[in-house]
Amino acid sequence: MILWLCLCWGFSPSAAQPDSELMARYLEQQLLADYSIVQQVARRVPRQAKFLQRLETRPRMSEFHVRSTIISRYAFTTVSCTMVNSGSEAREAVFEMQIPAAAFISNFTMSIGNKTYYGEVTGKEKKNSTDDKERNKKPPSSTEGRENGYETFKASVFIPRKMQARFILHYEELLQRRLGKYEYTVSIRPQQLVGRLRVEVNILENSGIVSLEVPPLRNSKQKGSGKAEGDVSPPPSTVIGHTKTLAKVTFNPSVVEQTRIARNGILGDFRIRYDVSRELSVGDVQILNGYFVHYFAPTDLPPLPKNVVFVLDSSASMVGTKLKQTKEALFTILQDLRPEDHFNIIGFSNRIKVWQQDRLVPVTPNNIRDAKKYIHNMSPTGGTNINEALQTGAKLLNDYIAQNDIDARSVSLIIFLTDGRPTVGETQSSKILSNTKEAIQDKFCLFTIGIGNDVDHKLLERMALENCGMTRLFQEDEDAASHLKGFYDEIGTPLLSDIRVDYPEDDVEQVTQNFFPNYFNGSEIIIAGKLINRTSDKLHVEVTASNSKKYILLKTDVAVDLLSRNDIRGVPGLEDGRGDNNYIERAWSYLTIKELLNSRLKSDDSQEKDSLMEKAKSMALAYNFVTPFTVLKMKEAGLHAEPPQEEFISPSTDGIGEKVQSLQGHRAPPGIRRGQDKQRIKISKTSADGDPHFVIDFPSSKFSVCFNIDGEPGDILRLVSDHKESGVTVNGQLIGAPAPPNGHKKHRTYFSTITILSNKPERSYLEITPKRVILDDGERLVLSCGRSAVVRSRSLEVSISAYSNITVTIRDSISFVILIHHYKKPAPHQRNHLGFYISNSKGLSSDSHGLLGQFLNHEVKLLQESVNTSGWEVGQNQTEALKANPTNTLKVKGRLVPVVWKQRRIYNGQQEVSCWFAKNNADKLIDGSYKDYLASHPFDTGTSLGTINSL
Repeated sequence: MILWLCLCWGFSPSAAQPDSELMARYLEQQLLADYSIVQQVARRVPRQAKFLQRLETRPRMSEFHVRSTIISRYAFTTVSCTMVNSGSEAREAVFEMQIPAAAFISNFTMSIGNKTYYGEVTGKEKKNSTDDKERNKKPPSSTEGRENGYETFKASVFIPRKMQARFILHYEELLQRRLGKYEYTVSIRPQQLVGRLRVEVNILENSGIVSLEVPPLRNSKQKGSGKAEGDVSPPPSTVIGHTKTLAKVTFNPSVVEQTRIARNGILGDFRIRYDVSRELSVGDVQILNGYFVHYFAPTDLPPLPKNVVFVLDSSASMVGTKLKQTKEALFTILQDLRPEDHFNIIGFSNRIKVWQQDRLVPVTPNNIRDAKKYIHNMSPTGGTNINEALQTGAKLLNDYIAQNDIDARSVSLIIFLTDGRPTVGETQSSKILSNTKEAIQDKFCLFTIGIGNDVDHKLLERMALENCGMTRLFQEDEDAASHLKGFYDEIGTPLLSDIRVDYPEDDVEQVTQNFFPNYFNGSEIIIAGKLINRTSDKLHVEVTASNSKKYILLKTDVAVDLLSRNDIRGVPGLEDGRGDNNYIERAWSYLTIKELLNSRLKSDDSQEKDSLMEKAKSMALAYNFVTPFTVLKMKEAGLHAEPPQEEFISPSTDGIGEKVQSLQGHRAPPGIRRGQDKQRIKISKTSADGDPHFVIDFPSSKFSVCFNIDGEPGDILRLVSDHKESGVTVNGQLIGAPAPPNGHKKHRTYFSTITILSNKPERSYLEITPKRVILDDGERLVLSCGRSAVVRSRSLEVSISAYSNITVTIRDSISFVILIHHYKKPAPHQRNHLGFYISNSKGLSSDSHGLLGQFLNHEVKLLQESVNTSGWEVGQNQTEALKANPTNTLKVKGRLVPVVWKQRRIYNGQQEVSCWFAKNNADKLIDGSYKDYLASHPFDTGTSLGTINSL
């Protein structure tokens, strides 16, 4: 029989690989021909194809087409599948599609012969009637099976002989950022070769796409992997193209290429990873048609120290691969702990074994070595006492926090891993949940990991939700170790704690969650809401983050784009999208429903659970989402209805909203105050600005003195030097520019960087440029000068007024204001630069020095000299009469300085100041000479001032 088959096909058994391709090409031709089978039921079929039909016991999939549009992280996916029954009798066809567990199905349609059925989302009833079920079809199900964050949608129908069926499934999801990337996944599991297989993904990100990659197909545990180990290239027949804001990726393998990937049909996930560009320290707010969505993923932040307790299941069920993979992952995780972290390990079965009793140990080479030995020696035995393990871990962490002087910036957390259900001690889930919540008391977060099929995923999910954590479920396979390590990488680098986002309560409503205990590197915080006043031209946003050491406030006004300037109609790849859906509104509804579902899961009050269920159901019905409280019912559209078109439900993208910084919030919380950006500190005239021009104000004398410094580009000038007493030093670095035409100078110099150092009560420094502010007080924070922000610690406050000025307050007794000079179209002799103003010098000592600092606690006297007489002191009421006299003199520390009357513009040229001007690079006015005020580097505190100190 085998020999006869070989002869029929014209190949020999020894030529297996080439012959499989010949068969694939033949099958491809036949599948393509069979697209018109409904119109050509009587056509002749070659003998070999008839033989294949007799062998085929199920309808063939002639087409599998996925089309997706992702707009600002919100993905609309349409799956179209056509199955052909070429047999002589009706056969059952099963359409299965794995979709992300976080996605919501929004529509489903199928056409069988000349009948069309459409899905209608209705509320679930307590008792489902079966009277309306069709005899020739089963209702679709989206709950049959769950694997690694995916659920299986399934619909089965009987296709009459010589007919075809077409299925069209729509679902939507908001992509989550993990490890610095968004990942969009399409499951391709036709379980057979497909005549026409195509995946098309269009991505639009107005913020800008900064990275885009298509890794190899991620294959399941089953056979069919064509991926070579270490291969990082895209799947065969993948085409990638993108501009700054738009990307298009297609995967279109022929039948021959499908056989090269997997002989019996592709069985894997097609993935796209990308990220978007971001501004310093803030986020992206987009507004459209009365709704907004806010993405917050700051960068350039230092990691916070961690206090972490690992609670690991070592019961008998962990024997074999699960425990081996767990150990491998923990070895890597321990190696990634930072020197400032503290940790401990608890192993549990029916007994609880704590590695280091009653303490957390610092990360040292010896402690890491001993911890690895402890994990290596763990052996699987006994039952699973989840309750006592968590109680022990919580008590250990609580006692450590209470009894030790822990780092004020640190983040505490428990990482809990198990493969089963509670079998020893307290086994009732509700009691375990209440005990865990009572033990933790919102003092830290609990992150749960489940391995294998026997784990109680609902218990782990709720434990994490109730204790500000996250949960992950993994299958027991060869990738378990990498999955565990990947999850730790998501939470292993906390950057901010106690993040809160506020909007004016009169401007917004129905805002999603606005408080977040932690922000981890590579993740993203997302908030959405509705605008109350749609005629307003802006939305005020405030983001705060704090711990016991530092308080940060970011502020901005977001333009409400009523005219929808960012219309993308006509963009290649998106022109076929139909529908009038607002993608921002749907993102808001998606987030709100998810929040209601989570709140219901956490609630123990039956009345509250019912209320939350009704709210979620009502919103799901309004937006046509299939949720745990709604169901998709199929209804017949009528005889001889038109076959369903591949109606791609993409949103009307008129006006991708304005980009801005921001965050999230649940209901507009009260307390936001308007007018917080107004300058609270009065600026004095004592300053160094412009070319640079120096001004010193002497209020008691009722006049000012000014001078110029002709420095060289690259010079760093000491402006204020009081390191020994108040601990404050201010240095300014010069940048050069050509002189204006017909000027007397060879070149101009401006301040490009102002550095402020303070070492009391703790060391910190600020480095300020026209573009950004870097604050380092043990942790490094980078802020943009283009965004309003306030950062406050125990002894230092930095307030940024966007594109205007920066106010630095030290111990409430020293204040400096730095003006930002920014040119949109600078002339050749202009440079973006800074101006430095002293607004409060009470905290500086009488010994302070520097080009400005030396005059803060001294007075000068104005004298008039005559050619034949000695000078005399001038009273204050005589000053006006002396202004026109060219031979006026100042008396400074016993030195006589000739001066002339001048006028200067300060405060960005908005104010004019009259002053006595000292010529010749301030000769005799300042102590020493110009070279005595040169610092060796921006952070030079001048502890040995040499000539200056001796003057």
